[in-house]
Amino acid sequence: MKIHQHLDTLQKLPNAVVTSGTFDGVHLGHQKILARLNELSKQQAGESVVVTYWPHPRMVVSEPAHELQLLTTIEEKIALLSALSIDHLVIIPFTRSFSELSSLAFIEQILVEKIGTKKLVIGYDHRFGRNREGSFEFLQSNCQGFGFEVEEIPRQDIEDMAISSSRIRRALLSGNVHEAQELLGRPYSITGTIVKGKQLGRKLGFPTANMQIPEVYKLIPANGVYAIKATHKDSIYTGMLNIGVRPTVDGISRTIEANIFEFDKDIYGEELTIELHAFVRSERKFDTLDHLIAGIKADESWVKKYFSTQ
Repeated sequence: MKIHQHLDTLQKLPNAVVTSGTFDGVHLGHQKILARLNELSKQQAGESVVVTYWPHPRMVVSEPAHELQLLTTIEEKIALLSALSIDHLVIIPFTRSFSELSSLAFIEQILVEKIGTKKLVIGYDHRFGRNREGSFEFLQSNCQGFGFEVEEIPRQDIEDMAISSSRIRRALLSGNVHEAQELLGRPYSITGTIVKGKQLGRKLGFPTANMQIPEVYKLIPANGVYAIKATHKDSIYTGMLNIGVRPTVDGISRTIEANIFEFDKDIYGEELTIELHAFVRSERKFDTLDHLIAGIKADESWVKKYFSTQ
């Protein structure tokens, strides 16, 4: 996949089959659109092009980054799209001035003049241009004058799948990682840098890797304990993750701590990616440290049994 961080780095294509959107999560609904994009590009001996935007439009026109909760960082989105055999990914810097571009100007200046679109594929509810004024009906009425065809993924196809980024966010915020996995087509993942904490887990006999997530907009699921798979330098381990404020030890700030099984390496300052496979229990305050240790042992037993049966 060729990545174009700006339209200026893209030479006009002779036979471009294009779709556009934010594609947060690159979930199964998105994948349906992208599969059709690839199918059409092969039929027409063309090249598939995905147009996306960064920063996320809501960061620019409505919500501060710290209030926005996204399923994927731009790096994660690039990796997921690359795995789907897209030929070109165009990342348009989203600014306030760009948000004022009319739907007609977007079509003429970007889809036609810059990319050379011969066929446009969109989801049934996709809108574009200033105030989201552009619609499938507008495209259908004017596409001949623009010199390209337009195809809409039927509403029924998408609604039958009942998939949306909002539904996935709600599932994760309630701890329902199983539902999120079904809608994403893969486990939800988080990547962070390992930093030093208070090392309370080590004192309790369960050393943890304390994760710091640099992207403030990345959605962190509900507080609780999860069964996870952790990837460090291409090696994969099982383990458990605690998200929360650690009420038993009078914690205040929210932390993300992974206890990785059969792992004893110093990885401070290094990157760790975790996949959430199952929700074990909600965060709770134990009466004593002994009860906390017993609870963690029970969590460990549950997680190991879970992975042994998968």
